[in-house]
Amino acid sequence: MPPPDFSIENSLPEDASICGIDEVGRGPLAGPVVAAAVILPRNLPESLDGTIRDSKKLSAAKREKVAEHLRHYATLGIGIANVEEIDRLNILQATLKAMQRAFAALPRPADYALIDGNKAPQLPCPAQTVIRGDSVSLSIAAASIIAKQYRDRLMAELAEQHPHYGWCSNAGYGTAAHLNALNRYGITEHHRLSFAPVSKIKLKEKNISH
Repeated sequence: MPPPDFSIENSLPEDASICGIDEVGRGPLAGPVVAAAVILPRNLPESLDGTIRDSKKLSAAKREKVAEHLRHYATLGIGIANVEEIDRLNILQATLKAMQRAFAALPRPADYALIDGNKAPQLPCPAQTVIRGDSVSLSIAAASIIAKQYRDRLMAELAEQHPHYGWCSNAGYGTAAHLNALNRYGITEHHRLSFAPVSKIKLKEKNISH
Protein backbone atom coordinates (compact mmCIF):
# COMPACT_ATOMS: atom_id res chain seq x y z
CA MET A 1 0.00 0.00 0.00
CA PRO A 2 1.37 3.46 -0.86
CA PRO A 3 2.10 5.83 2.03
CA PRO A 4 -0.55 8.31 3.16
CA ASP A 5 -0.74 11.54 1.19
CA PHE A 6 -2.75 14.74 0.80
CA SER A 7 -5.16 13.36 -1.84
CA ILE A 8 -8.26 13.75 0.34
CA GLU A 9 -7.10 17.07 1.77
CA ASN A 10 -6.40 18.40 -1.75
CA SER A 11 -9.94 17.52 -2.84
CA LEU A 12 -11.23 20.11 -0.35
CA PRO A 13 -11.12 23.89 -0.80
CA GLU A 14 -7.54 25.11 -0.94
CA ASP A 15 -8.05 27.77 1.73
CA ALA A 16 -9.81 25.38 4.14
CA SER A 17 -8.15 24.52 7.45
CA ILE A 18 -8.30 20.71 7.68
CA CYS A 19 -7.62 18.58 10.72
CA GLY A 20 -7.11 14.85 10.89
CA ILE A 21 -8.47 13.10 13.98
CA ASP A 22 -7.47 9.66 15.23
CA GLU A 23 -7.54 7.80 18.53
CA VAL A 24 -5.53 5.17 20.31
CA GLY A 25 -6.45 2.95 23.21
CA ARG A 26 -9.81 1.41 22.35
CA GLY A 27 -8.65 -2.13 23.05
CA PRO A 28 -6.58 -2.01 26.26
CA LEU A 29 -7.79 -3.27 29.62
CA ALA A 30 -6.37 -0.25 31.42
CA GLY A 31 -5.86 3.46 30.89
CA PRO A 32 -7.79 6.14 29.00
CA VAL A 33 -8.59 6.43 25.34
CA VAL A 34 -6.67 9.30 23.75
CA ALA A 35 -7.51 11.21 20.58
CA ALA A 36 -5.48 13.79 18.69
CA ALA A 37 -6.50 16.43 16.17
CA VAL A 38 -3.76 17.70 13.85
CA ILE A 39 -3.74 20.48 11.27
CA LEU A 40 -0.75 20.02 8.98
CA PRO A 41 0.75 22.73 6.78
CA ARG A 42 -0.06 21.91 3.13
CA ASN A 43 3.61 22.37 2.27
CA LEU A 44 5.33 19.95 4.62
CA PRO A 45 8.76 21.00 5.89
CA GLU A 46 11.68 18.81 4.88
CA SER A 47 11.92 17.30 8.37
CA LEU A 48 8.40 15.83 8.00
CA ASP A 49 8.36 14.97 4.31
CA GLY A 50 8.13 11.19 3.91
CA THR A 51 8.18 10.51 7.66
CA ILE A 52 4.46 10.48 8.50
CA ARG A 53 2.97 6.99 8.54
CA ASP A 54 0.31 5.04 10.43
CA SER A 55 1.72 5.12 13.97
CA LYS A 56 1.57 1.31 14.23
CA LYS A 57 4.13 1.08 11.41
CA LEU A 58 6.72 3.23 13.20
CA SER A 59 9.09 2.20 15.96
CA ALA A 60 8.74 3.95 19.30
CA ALA A 61 11.96 5.89 18.65
CA LYS A 62 10.77 6.98 15.21
CA ARG A 63 7.37 8.02 16.59
CA GLU A 64 9.07 10.16 19.23
CA LYS A 65 11.15 11.93 16.58
CA VAL A 66 8.24 12.53 14.20
CA ALA A 67 5.98 13.66 17.06
CA GLU A 68 8.58 16.22 18.11
CA HIS A 69 8.66 17.66 14.57
CA LEU A 70 4.86 17.68 14.44
CA ARG A 71 4.70 19.67 17.68
CA HIS A 72 6.97 22.24 16.07
CA TYR A 73 5.30 22.56 12.66
CA ALA A 74 1.66 21.45 13.05
CA THR A 75 -1.33 22.63 15.07
CA LEU A 76 -2.31 20.04 17.68
CA GLY A 77 -5.13 19.22 20.08
CA ILE A 78 -5.32 16.28 22.54
CA GLY A 79 -8.52 14.83 24.00
CA ILE A 80 -8.87 12.16 26.68
CA ALA A 81 -11.76 10.05 27.95
CA ASN A 82 -10.92 8.42 31.26
CA VAL A 83 -11.64 4.92 32.53
CA GLU A 84 -14.77 6.01 34.40
CA GLU A 85 -16.21 7.46 31.18
CA ILE A 86 -15.29 4.33 29.22
CA ASP A 87 -17.12 2.14 31.75
CA ARG A 88 -20.11 4.46 31.98
CA LEU A 89 -20.59 5.38 28.31
CA ASN A 90 -19.01 2.36 26.51
CA ILE A 91 -15.77 2.51 24.55
CA LEU A 92 -17.28 3.84 21.30
CA GLN A 93 -19.03 6.78 22.95
CA ALA A 94 -15.96 7.51 25.07
CA THR A 95 -13.82 7.49 21.92
CA LEU A 96 -16.14 9.96 20.20
CA LYS A 97 -16.01 12.19 23.29
CA ALA A 98 -12.20 12.10 23.25
CA MET A 99 -12.29 13.13 19.58
CA GLN A 100 -14.61 16.04 20.36
CA ARG A 101 -12.23 17.16 23.11
CA ALA A 102 -9.23 16.90 20.79
CA PHE A 103 -10.97 19.12 18.23
CA ALA A 104 -11.97 21.60 20.95
CA ALA A 105 -8.35 21.70 22.19
CA LEU A 106 -7.02 22.99 18.86
CA PRO A 107 -5.66 26.53 19.33
CA ARG A 108 -7.72 27.55 16.30
CA PRO A 109 -10.74 25.62 15.01
CA ALA A 110 -10.53 23.72 11.74
CA ASP A 111 -12.95 24.27 8.88
CA TYR A 112 -13.14 20.56 8.08
CA ALA A 113 -12.31 17.31 9.87
CA LEU A 114 -11.14 13.95 8.54
CA ILE A 115 -11.93 11.17 11.02
CA ASP A 116 -10.30 7.76 11.10
CA GLY A 117 -12.83 4.91 10.97
CA ASN A 118 -16.55 4.87 10.17
CA LYS A 119 -18.01 6.85 13.08
CA ALA A 120 -17.72 10.62 13.42
CA PRO A 121 -18.27 12.64 16.57
CA GLN A 122 -20.52 15.68 16.49
CA LEU A 123 -18.29 18.62 15.59
CA PRO A 124 -18.93 22.29 14.79
CA CYS A 125 -17.67 21.76 11.23
CA PRO A 126 -18.21 19.30 8.36
CA ALA A 127 -16.57 15.93 8.97
CA GLN A 128 -15.70 12.98 6.75
CA THR A 129 -14.93 9.47 7.99
CA VAL A 130 -12.11 7.58 6.29
CA ILE A 131 -11.71 3.82 6.69
CA ARG A 132 -8.06 3.02 7.48
CA GLY A 133 -7.56 6.75 7.42
CA ASP A 134 -4.15 6.56 9.08
CA SER A 135 -2.92 4.65 6.00
CA VAL A 136 -4.54 7.07 3.52
CA SER A 137 -4.51 10.63 4.86
CA LEU A 138 -1.40 12.43 6.06
CA SER A 139 -3.48 14.50 8.48
CA ILE A 140 -5.01 11.40 10.09
CA ALA A 141 -1.65 9.58 10.14
CA ALA A 142 -0.12 12.56 11.94
CA ALA A 143 -2.97 12.44 14.48
CA SER A 144 -2.35 8.73 15.02
CA ILE A 145 1.32 9.42 15.82
CA ILE A 146 0.54 12.20 18.29
CA ALA A 147 -2.20 10.19 20.02
CA LYS A 148 -0.11 7.03 20.37
CA GLN A 149 3.02 8.81 21.54
CA TYR A 150 1.00 10.77 24.12
CA ARG A 151 -0.82 7.69 25.43
CA ASP A 152 2.33 5.54 25.55
CA ARG A 153 4.02 8.20 27.70
CA LEU A 154 0.97 8.40 29.94
CA MET A 155 0.90 4.62 30.43
CA ALA A 156 4.63 4.61 31.18
CA GLU A 157 3.98 7.20 33.94
CA LEU A 158 1.14 5.06 35.35
CA ALA A 159 3.48 2.05 35.25
CA GLU A 160 5.73 3.78 37.78
CA GLN A 161 2.80 3.77 40.23
CA HIS A 162 1.75 0.21 39.35
CA PRO A 163 4.90 -1.60 38.15
CA HIS A 164 3.50 -5.16 38.17
CA TYR A 165 1.36 -4.89 35.02
CA GLY A 166 3.98 -4.04 32.40
CA TRP A 167 2.17 -0.96 31.11
CA CYS A 168 5.43 0.62 29.98
CA SER A 169 5.70 -2.11 27.33
CA ASN A 170 2.10 -3.33 26.78
CA ALA A 171 0.37 0.10 27.17
CA GLY A 172 -2.47 -1.58 29.04
CA TYR A 173 -3.33 -4.19 26.41
CA GLY A 174 -4.27 -7.67 27.56
CA THR A 175 -0.94 -9.42 27.13
CA ALA A 176 -0.22 -12.65 28.97
CA ALA A 177 1.99 -10.79 31.45
CA HIS A 178 -0.74 -8.21 32.11
CA LEU A 179 -3.41 -10.89 32.62
CA ASN A 180 -1.13 -12.85 34.93
CA ALA A 181 -0.51 -9.71 36.98
CA LEU A 182 -4.24 -9.01 37.15
CA ASN A 183 -4.84 -12.46 38.59
CA ARG A 184 -1.98 -12.11 41.05
CA TYR A 185 -2.24 -8.47 42.16
CA GLY A 186 -5.85 -7.61 41.36
CA ILE A 187 -7.50 -4.59 39.77
CA THR A 188 -6.28 -0.98 39.97
CA GLU A 189 -8.27 2.22 39.61
CA HIS A 190 -6.92 2.45 36.05
CA HIS A 191 -8.50 -0.81 34.87
CA ARG A 192 -11.68 -0.84 32.78
CA LEU A 193 -14.29 -2.72 34.77
CA SER A 194 -16.57 -3.06 31.73
CA PHE A 195 -13.99 -5.10 29.81
CA ALA A 196 -14.52 -8.84 30.17
CA PRO A 197 -11.11 -9.98 31.51
CA VAL A 198 -11.29 -7.30 34.22
CA SER A 199 -14.97 -7.80 35.05
CA LYS A 200 -14.37 -11.55 35.51
CA ILE A 201 -11.62 -10.88 38.02
CA LYS A 202 -13.81 -8.29 39.75
CA LEU A 203 -16.59 -10.90 40.04
CA LYS A 204 -14.15 -13.48 41.38
CA GLU A 205 -12.85 -10.99 43.99
CA LYS A 206 -16.46 -10.22 45.00
CA ASN A 207 -17.29 -13.91 45.41
CA ILE A 208 -14.17 -14.50 47.50
CA SER A 209 -15.02 -11.56 49.79
CA HIS A 210 -18.44 -13.12 50.43
